[in-house]
Amino acid sequence: MDSGLAGKVVLVTGGSGGIGGEICRMFSEEGAHVAVHYFRGSQSAEQVRAGLANKPNAITVGSDLRDPVAVRETFATIESRLGPVEVLIANAGVWPPDDRPLRSMSLERWNQTLAVDLTSVFLCLGEFLNQAQSNSVEKPSAVLIGSTAGLFGEAGHADYAAAKGGLMTGLLNSLKNEIVTQNPGARINCVCPGWTLTSMAEKFTGNEEAMKRALQTIPLKKFGRPTDVASAVVFLASSRLAGHITGQSLFVSGGMEGRVLHPLDEIDLKQVAGQE
Repeated sequence: MDSGLAGKVVLVTGGSGGIGGEICRMFSEEGAHVAVHYFRGSQSAEQVRAGLANKPNAITVGSDLRDPVAVRETFATIESRLGPVEVLIANAGVWPPDDRPLRSMSLERWNQTLAVDLTSVFLCLGEFLNQAQSNSVEKPSAVLIGSTAGLFGEAGHADYAAAKGGLMTGLLNSLKNEIVTQNPGARINCVCPGWTLTSMAEKFTGNEEAMKRALQTIPLKKFGRPTDVASAVVFLASSRLAGHITGQSLFVSGGMEGRVLHPLDEIDLKQVAGQE
């Protein structure tokens, strides 16, 4: 099925990571011109770019998206090299690996997590919409990356859950109504992964007991892969495939619920390891 994304300029923030890299690859396979953004992982970003199907029309761009000046420069660089950004994938984020109850969480950690996971998205969306407006981009599309933590919460990670929850509800629902006043075809949606097997989940995947407890809440009794998330992102980004969908959060979580569904003795990690 033709997604209509060929030739579109796509910015994937955090494109050097596991999910971000897979998102870049899928857009490139659709013929899009991909900007692979990174913060510190320049080598990883270049490896992603080198493996893209449409590599001649792909670039890497590094910046700290918490800085409004850096955000403006990022979009200006992409415009000068590929053209104005037509699709924004706000994927960059951080999940602090240490469990920290709110009563002992430092203000520094709280501020840092919200700056990366929420404020940077605010800055990128503002620049994206301004650039789209000044360049008369037709049907600009943004896809935010939320999390099941934003719906169910996550003990020990209230900072992360609060940032993702704000992105998935207040920000998303406000912008779906706001952006069409500037561009009638503009859309914004959100993809919310559950437990996904990436390097960011290494602490989790090294703990069999934690994995079993998580699988008790997932009807499909398996974890997501980066390709599962990337497929949903590409679908929502496409105005041809999802042109009548806006303001929606699509959960890619195996049906995960905030409650136990399976007895612990029904969880077989060997079966999970061999999942397709």
